[in-house]
Amino acid sequence: MDLLQHLGIKILKATQDQVELTLKITEIHHQPYGYLHGGINGVLIETACSIGANSYLKDPHYAVGVDLQVSHLNKASSGTLRVIAKPNKVGQTLHFWEATILLDDQTIIATGHCTLLIK
Repeated sequence: MDLLQHLGIKILKATQDQVELTLKITEIHHQPYGYLHGGINGVLIETACSIGANSYLKDPHYAVGVDLQVSHLNKASSGTLRVIAKPNKVGQTLHFWEATILLDDQTIIATGHCTLLIK
């Protein structure tokens, strides 16, 4: 079982222009105080950005995250999250992507930026 399956992350859309993932929040995603663990935001953002960057590449090339910045803006304890990632710059050796995580009611839970190295 990979990380996406274990956490329940589903891919809704994966193109070079935009990646969308979804995650239904359950207790396994909570920190000790009953709210969404911030690490889940990091996983969602880096995963969406990585999927997008890799959509530009053909074997044997692949993209790996080398920098991740996450701003946790609001808390959540239940509901479904949707992350939307878009490229800011697509280069030959580096990609720069940004992502936003929204709750069902469109509350922004987190935003982030991911830099990916092309290998």
